[in-house]
Amino acid sequence: MGTAPSPDDPEAWNAYLAEGNAKQARKRVAVDVIIRDADGRVLVVNPAYKPDWDLPGGMVESNEAPDDAARRELREELGLDVSLCGLLVVEWVPPHGPWDDQLAFILDGGMISDAQARALRPHDAELIEVAMVNPYRAEQLLRKRLVPRFLAAMQALENKRPCLMRNGQLIG
Repeated sequence: MGTAPSPDDPEAWNAYLAEGNAKQARKRVAVDVIIRDADGRVLVVNPAYKPDWDLPGGMVESNEAPDDAARRELREELGLDVSLCGLLVVEWVPPHGPWDDQLAFILDGGMISDAQARALRPHDAELIEVAMVNPYRAEQLLRKRLVPRFLAAMQALENKRPCLMRNGQLIG
């Protein structure tokens, strides 16, 4: 077995790195956002393409940063521009059904005004409806796989400390 090329030979070095990159795992990445109002309600959305309610957000596209994907999804689906306030949760989700494993992020979308909350409407065909609900109601509406992640995000907001999860369970 030969030795790895040196960075002193940029062409060989880049070919070596590209070969390693091609062999590494690719992860699906999802990003959701917790958006609240002054009354402590959270924004939930009812997607047209799957059962149960969801948090606003979606899948990260190839070579897109999770925070950029979150802002893009909020603009496309809700016409909403928010300043993201940080990370709440990262969860590794194992393969399930036809899906490979994924990394799922929940980001803090901060607070919206009463006027913004009243103006929320679906802006594309992906959503049927949107609602601001108390966290207990959100827990009832959200799909079961998402509930532990949502609860961890709410805990992270309270503790001002992000959470790491693995398959629905907190780590650490």
